[in-house]
Amino acid sequence: MSHPPAASSSAARRRPEWAGRNYTLLTGAAVVTNLGSHGALIAAAFAVLESGGSGGDVGLVAAARTLPLVLFLLVGGALADRLPRHRVMVAANALNCVSQAAFAVLVLAGDPQLWQMMLLTALCGTGTAFFNPAAEGMLLSSVTGEHANRAFALFRMAMNGAGIGGAALGGAMIAAIGPGWVLAVDAVAFAVAGALRAFLDVSHVPDRAPGGGLLADLREGWAEVRTRPWLWSIVLQFSVVVAVVGAAEAVYGPLVARDRLGGPAPWGIALACFGVGTIAGAVLMMAWKPRRLLLVGTLCVFPLALPSAGLAVPLPTWGLCAVMFVSGAAIEVFGVNWMTTMHQEIPEEKFSRVSAYDWFGSVSMLPLATALAGPAETAFGRTSALWGCAALVIVGTAAVLFVPDVRRMTRRPAPVRVPAQPGAATPIATTAVTATTAVTAVSAVDVVKETA
Repeated sequence: MSHPPAASSSAARRRPEWAGRNYTLLTGAAVVTNLGSHGALIAAAFAVLESGGSGGDVGLVAAARTLPLVLFLLVGGALADRLPRHRVMVAANALNCVSQAAFAVLVLAGDPQLWQMMLLTALCGTGTAFFNPAAEGMLLSSVTGEHANRAFALFRMAMNGAGIGGAALGGAMIAAIGPGWVLAVDAVAFAVAGALRAFLDVSHVPDRAPGGGLLADLREGWAEVRTRPWLWSIVLQFSVVVAVVGAAEAVYGPLVARDRLGGPAPWGIALACFGVGTIAGAVLMMAWKPRRLLLVGTLCVFPLALPSAGLAVPLPTWGLCAVMFVSGAAIEVFGVNWMTTMHQEIPEEKFSRVSAYDWFGSVSMLPLATALAGPAETAFGRTSALWGCAALVIVGTAAVLFVPDVRRMTRRPAPVRVPAQPGAATPIATTAVTATTAVTAVSAVDVVKETA
């Protein structure tokens, strides 16, 4: 008997029974990607500033990353349900790798032009638009219903922890060796993650029936959304929540820190506390399996109003850190329950399309909200604008609680997968109650529901 199989078997025994090959590869690749990407986001901003750009130029480069998400997410979701998902993921990682490598070369060579940085950032955003629906669909199909809660909590904890570490490491590297090298490291991280994802096993995924084309696939995905009140109502809710939280934290937070808290350091500490809160929330969800999935999750969205309110007061640094920690933990509880519900209620062959509509709803209003944050401050004052952000989170979340399916959705011991008929929405058993981002958390600014 050869040694490698024995070693492989020993490694498999050390993993939890629910952490199969695909889940392990997906988690490892997500950690590598987040370590690189969170530092690269900071590096891109400093690359613009060091080239002589203004704060407005930093905003243009950030918008260039976000716009392709809005434009291509739905197409990416349809392709991910039509093609093998791991191939879509690897191709997207390759595009991200090439675009970030070119960005790094421009910065290291000196004198990058704004249009060049916007173009390369837009290519990176395009890769993300195709990657996210495929990745979420692949993750949802990699675990069984019995272990979904724990698996999703561990995945999100690993991803959020890598994001915190990546941001801290990226900041230190920028100070030591410059933003160009941090962008180069991100390109390498995408290459490594893509290589890991190339080894995903898709033999368990049933073959897709021939469809009527891309538009037909999009219509089928939309049918899955519109026939589920719990799904479209929460997607609408988060289109508002992500927008106002993003505006408060990306625009007003740094301004309050500058004017009232003594500089950027307190705001950086507060954002770090949000990240620590998401890890705490994931640890909690490793053990807690609430029966009312969406009711508990929705109640945990209310604390997202706290950071805006804390900035409006404004609270001292320690108070702001406390509310950021609480909001981070709370949104992570929502995120795990949301993914568990999606896994339980959505047919496997439509995971990516539904995920794409979820992501699209979450990010669609974010560029508009950040663009209007400045005019709103001028018109109403910063304090009033921040209280308005908090009020919109509370009102939007309270409205969702009036949807019966949100209140009644319960956890089932084992999901029953009913294959969808072509061209029709899949019916859900009456005992399950219809129900199913996040956003996508991605951290609060990264799309609260999905990746926070």
